[in-house]
Amino acid sequence: MLRTIGLMSGTSLDGVDAAWVETDGERIGRLGPSLTLPYDARLRADLRQLLDVAAVTGEYDPFLLDCVARLTEVHVQAVQRLRDQVRRTLGEEVDLLGFHGQTILHQPLRPGANRPPRTWQVGDAAMLARRTGLSVAHDFRSADVAAGGQGAPLVPVVHAALAAGLPKPLAVLNLGGVANVTFIGAGGELLAFDTGPANGPLDDWAKRRTGRDYDADGRLALAGQPDGAVLSRLMGHPYLALPPPKSLDRLDFDRALREAGLAELSPEDGAATLVAFSAVCVAAGARHFPEPAGLWLVGGGGRRNPALMKALSGALECPVRPVEVVGWHGDALEAQAFGVLAVRVARRLPLTFPGTTGVAAPLTGGRMVGGLL
Repeated sequence: MLRTIGLMSGTSLDGVDAAWVETDGERIGRLGPSLTLPYDARLRADLRQLLDVAAVTGEYDPFLLDCVARLTEVHVQAVQRLRDQVRRTLGEEVDLLGFHGQTILHQPLRPGANRPPRTWQVGDAAMLARRTGLSVAHDFRSADVAAGGQGAPLVPVVHAALAAGLPKPLAVLNLGGVANVTFIGAGGELLAFDTGPANGPLDDWAKRRTGRDYDADGRLALAGQPDGAVLSRLMGHPYLALPPPKSLDRLDFDRALREAGLAELSPEDGAATLVAFSAVCVAAGARHFPEPAGLWLVGGGGRRNPALMKALSGALECPVRPVEVVGWHGDALEAQAFGVLAVRVARRLPLTFPGTTGVAAPLTGGRMVGGLL
């Protein structure tokens, strides 16, 4: 077993999650302390701007390089703080870091697309290794995309390990900027894909219409009513008709959201419509499961939004619960997963599978910097 810190900066752009895990990449031993280090307002705003300019930004663009340096510095601080906490509370050390970086562009293989597939995560792994003195596993998605896979989701193999003793079939839903689901069948088979937007458009809406970074406690959405006409237009998006495996960029629905008439709604009704849209996208995705899931476990920041959880329960018509009901830590789950995936990179174990990204066969991936273990 290796002792790792997994690091995740998701599409919600709110900060770095860091979590300590003991694992051999297949089995999970101990799950240790975790923390979240929020981004300051300037970095969060700059990362959001970077999403808009990523398609035309060169790798040596000064704005990009400045964002990467500041982003990596927050990761360094997160590692240092969590490492100190692990030493104090567990008397343990860290052998390896799993560094996902920040996705600023994700354009996987898509039917009819007239562009090569590409995925781009920014972050300076060499700087992180140098500043912490630890080996760093990074660049988890590129090999899969190059081999014709979707490059996402990456965490289903970790969901399966965590759920080893739980009743199946089971669905694990992550509500970040984008929503993704892992279906684990009765025989352990995996199916995973992005269902559609989640917190990303809702956060953007709240910022634009109220000046707040997100819809705290779902209050905005709970005060409004979904607009049926706008919702119907959004449900015509071609992504929703694609069979899985499939994955999204955070901004893939931006044009549809602009053209559906969302801007004409009140702040409350717009938020309620976005919440309803996320829920019906999840329900539409569930129709691709080979059999219905008996339980949906929900992680990510969206599980704290009562409006979204209520909408999901109504759309899925089955139990929908935060992952904490089975003892998992919803804020740390993705970071824990990248701690496990870091060991899989070091051991050259597969990261992606036909049922999770559509790649032809189980595929290794990722790169190491700072010396192999």
